[in-house]
Amino acid sequence: MLASLHHNSTQIHVKEHALVFGVHRANGTSYSLSSSRNASTDYQYGSQYLARRIIHSISSISLQPTKSKMKFSMLAIAATALAAGVEGFSAVPSARVSSRFGVRQISSLKMGAATEVDKMAALATAANEARGLAMDSIAAAHSGHMGLPLGCAEIGSVLYGSQMQYNPKDTKWINRDRFILSAGHGSMFLYSWLNLAGFDLPMEELKNFRQHHSMTPGHPEFPNSEHNTPGIECTTGPLGAGVSNAVGFAVSEKMAAARYNTEDHKIFDHHIFALAGDGCFQEGVSAEAAQFAAHEKLDNLIVLYDSNEVTLDKMAEYTQSEDIIKRYQAYGWETFEIDGHDLNVVEETIAAAKASNNGKPKFIKCNTIIGKGMEETEGTNAAHGEAGVPYVDKARANIGLPEEKWFVSEGTRDFFKGVQEKNQKIYDEWQATYTAWKEANPEKATELENAVNDVVPSADAMIKAIPEMGSDAEATRVSGFKVIQEIAKNVPHYISGSADLHGSTRNYINDGGNFGAGFDKTYAGKNLYFGIREHGMGAILNGIAYHGIFKASGSTFAVFVDYMRPTIRVASLAELNRVSYILTHDSIGVGEDGPTHQPVETVSGLRVIPNLDVYRPADAEETVAAYVSSVTRKDGPTALILSRQNLAQNTAMPAMERREGALKGAYVAKKETSDLDLIIIATGSEVQHALKAAADMPGARVVSMPCVEAFERQSDDYKESVLPSTCTKRIAMEAGVTAPWYKYASKVVGVDRFGFSAPGDIVMKELGMSAENLAAEIATMN
Repeated sequence: MLASLHHNSTQIHVKEHALVFGVHRANGTSYSLSSSRNASTDYQYGSQYLARRIIHSISSISLQPTKSKMKFSMLAIAATALAAGVEGFSAVPSARVSSRFGVRQISSLKMGAATEVDKMAALATAANEARGLAMDSIAAAHSGHMGLPLGCAEIGSVLYGSQMQYNPKDTKWINRDRFILSAGHGSMFLYSWLNLAGFDLPMEELKNFRQHHSMTPGHPEFPNSEHNTPGIECTTGPLGAGVSNAVGFAVSEKMAAARYNTEDHKIFDHHIFALAGDGCFQEGVSAEAAQFAAHEKLDNLIVLYDSNEVTLDKMAEYTQSEDIIKRYQAYGWETFEIDGHDLNVVEETIAAAKASNNGKPKFIKCNTIIGKGMEETEGTNAAHGEAGVPYVDKARANIGLPEEKWFVSEGTRDFFKGVQEKNQKIYDEWQATYTAWKEANPEKATELENAVNDVVPSADAMIKAIPEMGSDAEATRVSGFKVIQEIAKNVPHYISGSADLHGSTRNYINDGGNFGAGFDKTYAGKNLYFGIREHGMGAILNGIAYHGIFKASGSTFAVFVDYMRPTIRVASLAELNRVSYILTHDSIGVGEDGPTHQPVETVSGLRVIPNLDVYRPADAEETVAAYVSSVTRKDGPTALILSRQNLAQNTAMPAMERREGALKGAYVAKKETSDLDLIIIATGSEVQHALKAAADMPGARVVSMPCVEAFERQSDDYKESVLPSTCTKRIAMEAGVTAPWYKYASKVVGVDRFGFSAPGDIVMKELGMSAENLAAEIATMN
């Protein structure tokens, strides 16, 4: 079928596998009005309906050559709503509509047009008032990013006013839809909609945007000790990370549904929404996560692309020329392309995306005008930041707002009260379902509630429950494999994954099953295969943690951790205790693979990240403590640094004492047998060398320090008992850069150069990592 229409010399073709939604810029004066769809979809529409829809869309635009960019005229939004209502759009696809797309035939109109017009007018009014809130807050702060809140106002109106299920009185409801603002610089978009939607974010906090101790920081921050803003699902700022976090949310929802839903009761069926801009899709992390999402068929994920053709320095065409729709189609996503300012189109498309359970994540390209409503800057890169502040009053007047700043009409407040009532009904029905499910599945309910509340055995109980590890020399990655089995038994909501290195990093959970779609995978599986995508893995792990049900760890070689470092930093900032990182092949002991794979600066580089615990255990019993700490810590993530090569066990000290000492970050691994005159501090694989070197030194004490951060949190009395200030003759040893250890020692034996390719024991010996060299260095000390 081919419908063709001419209007004012503009020719539009509507092909069989395309649906008319809105106008976006193409080449010259020819405009493609389409939503890319799967060719197998059976659409129900008529050519007369399409023709009228096209005329409606074209009549609302004017073409202006300004800055070589098409600019929409200010829409008469109420009239748009009226026209759309008469044409019969509905927020929920009817039985007569294809299950994959919700466009009615005219004959199927059931809804009263007046009701739909009232709703559309209310959404339009709310969109403009949200624009006003953003403009006023950014102007007051003289700081912020105005472009996205103005350009995406209709998207926000549809999400919070129509399509998302949430309860602002219960922001922890486990079946709420999640919204992630990947383009976190546009934070006033989110704060405005949270206020309008009824969340406990007072107008005074919007007025204090970007101010000290406000609930409205410059970029959205997941509730933590610094901020506790309700409705913020995810800390965002580094572009692309939010899209990737959203994939983690979708993983967690799929996993929860597979584990806890039953044939009689469905308690997980929500959607994950993310709003992102050009920068998010230029950053590689979003591509890694998008590939994973499509491959594992995460059709509960809906990404909205704010396609405004603008980046900060230049118009987007200056640095990108790809067809992003085709790219996401190639990944395996279901794609749509719409006019992001047409409320009916936005609503209908999101409703269709929600209804499409076809195994494909959804990508909606929303063609928008950055800074819409501010004529002096809209559609240009100047609109991105606060350049529009001098024009705020004029822009407010142009969109019909009164002089009163931070104005919200009584009608908008009443409309959102109605939205809350609708969502409250959904919430109450879910609560009834949950109660019935809990009665029918008491064991599942206990497991789920423990997961949601992050209830795990205490560290003391867990180290006592895990059997002793034995006396044979063993790589700590191998010890870790044994320990992770015990962790999974003690913490049922613990899951783990790897960036294509399970066989080396040894963090596979036996009998846990594999997560995903196809092959031997199910959504209930505890083992995730991320592929060779460290950055994507880190962001997905954070998303799983933000979702608030599972504890997740991910593994790679330590030397590759810099690929995912930005995600570790944000996890630390957001105080995500539900995530940990298993990083093996920890030093020059890697050997033959050479300096490209031998980390020397990596471990110390992680230690400088605030609120990240870095554990580098010296033997199997310390490895037990490291893993236990990672799942019992309450205020941040943990990195576990494990060896490739075998390490000797400190069998001279009872296993439980080593575990208890390691939980405190540092402890006396060998006590002096005469007056104390030397302290040797070591960590990881170097503790065995310290113990050997000190064997013939009666006055020498060996301190194992697997976790500097945990040690620093101990009481002054405990720290003094381990490192008495009266003994200033101290030497530290680690197979890495030396600088950080001078905090504790006057002399450091380390590796301040890159390694070389040779068997690991040779590399270690040649670069001074031996008991003999340590003893020689001690001999030079006064």
